[in-house]
Amino acid sequence: MATKITMPRLSDTMTEGTVATWLKKVGDTVKEGDILAEIETDKATMEFESFNSGTLLYIGIPEGETAAVDSLLAIIGNDGEDISSLLSGGETQVPEVKVKQSETVIPTSTEIATTLPEGVIIVTMPRLSDTMTEGTVATWLKKVGDTVKEGDILAEIETDKATMEFESFNSGTLLYIGIPEGASAPVDSVLAIIGPAGTDVSNINLSNTIAISSAATTKTETEAMATPETSKEIVAQNGRVFASPLAKKMAFEKGIDLAQVKGSGENGRIVKNDVERFTPTNTAATVTAAPVAIQSTANITPFVPAGETHSEEIKNSQMRKTIAKRLSESLFTAPHFYLTIEIGMDEAMKSRGVINSIPDTKVSFNDMVIKACAMALKKHPKVNSQWKEEATTINYHVNVGVAVAVEDGLVVPVLKFTDQMSLSQIGLAVKELAGKAKSKKLQPMEMEGSTFTVSNLGMFGITEFTSIINQPNSAILSVGAIVEKPVVRAGQIVVGNTMKVTLACDHRTVDGATGAQFLQTLKTFMENPVTMLA
Repeated sequence: MATKITMPRLSDTMTEGTVATWLKKVGDTVKEGDILAEIETDKATMEFESFNSGTLLYIGIPEGETAAVDSLLAIIGNDGEDISSLLSGGETQVPEVKVKQSETVIPTSTEIATTLPEGVIIVTMPRLSDTMTEGTVATWLKKVGDTVKEGDILAEIETDKATMEFESFNSGTLLYIGIPEGASAPVDSVLAIIGPAGTDVSNINLSNTIAISSAATTKTETEAMATPETSKEIVAQNGRVFASPLAKKMAFEKGIDLAQVKGSGENGRIVKNDVERFTPTNTAATVTAAPVAIQSTANITPFVPAGETHSEEIKNSQMRKTIAKRLSESLFTAPHFYLTIEIGMDEAMKSRGVINSIPDTKVSFNDMVIKACAMALKKHPKVNSQWKEEATTINYHVNVGVAVAVEDGLVVPVLKFTDQMSLSQIGLAVKELAGKAKSKKLQPMEMEGSTFTVSNLGMFGITEFTSIINQPNSAILSVGAIVEKPVVRAGQIVVGNTMKVTLACDHRTVDGATGAQFLQTLKTFMENPVTMLA
């Protein structure tokens, strides 16, 4: 008897999943324990195994598509079995479409599919991160009339976290572009139409299918759709590694530098199998090229004649909107309290000088703070916690998020298992992630999983400040500048160097005494750096 397989809930916070790869196709024999597919959740890409044996009769969610938990994923049964009764009567659950409120109703591809000629596929704005509600088309890599193959990169999409390549899961000709470059639209808006060459889609009323907000209202549609001739040329110009999202994710998890991997896909594109077969030529860590500097025009002040008023409206980016939402939620839901301590930095300055005298080694004071935090969190795991309504999660692994200022706001790349990293490894990792952040090339998985956050404004001369907790963390450390000042030592006034740090705590999980003990341990490590090398 045929059995319906639904989208599983693979994590406690998962509400929907994306099928990254199908490892079986319709007609294949499936045994209990076989891996059916790789499913991307809000936390990781995981293998999903079958608990049934039989023949794969139906696939309900194609590769690259996202659906809610419990949506129909597949049907397994006897070879040749009639499953029409399972597919009729509205039993298949359709993923909920989340649409930004506007005066225009935004139909999904399902709603307009009946008006399309045979073989024509609607491509919608993808949900590329767990918090994404709308996206901006940064660059079209294909233009109307171009041939599109499965796996080709269609466009670069700016989300609330990063700018990501969006690949096609269909083959055909690009017949229609629904969102011009520089324009934003909600998730599930019509992004493009792909179908057989020469298909006429002009009779389909798509004029009101999306509500877009243009970042450059003076740009014409022709200018917006102008793209380089091939994806290969763009890779050469931008110096990017041309790889599928799944390949990038696997390489990140395995610590593989994609620049060393030879791609077997179209135009040398790196795919999943390339990463799986890759054997490193050496074990040395590879540092990526220095990030391209971004020149901001936000600080350019226009000339305003005396006595005249002048103002300017700047469109809020997806990142800025998300920052506003997340920080407001954090401040108004988590009861914050703050603890400040002053740390003597003379020994840290001496130790840093010795470390940086080693060839090809360079660590910053911020790297030392990150290392000290990681070690202190191992001694005080309650600070490394997460509040939930039913229970508090104590994390015994340490993933420190490092706040990085970028042109549009702030991002927090994460150093996984920070306590297991040396000072030099932390320095290299922070430099690499900060470079990616500033060039908008951070991947979502590089910003997920933090258990604690460090924010440093000392390089701007700020001596003391407070931060809003980066939820779901329970605490964030604000690091000020090192100040030369008179200090009292052994009853004598001498010149010393000190630094103030402030710990913001969520009082639901961290009590005052717990936070104070953490800061005392942190102070001990920073004032005696040799203890961090033990």
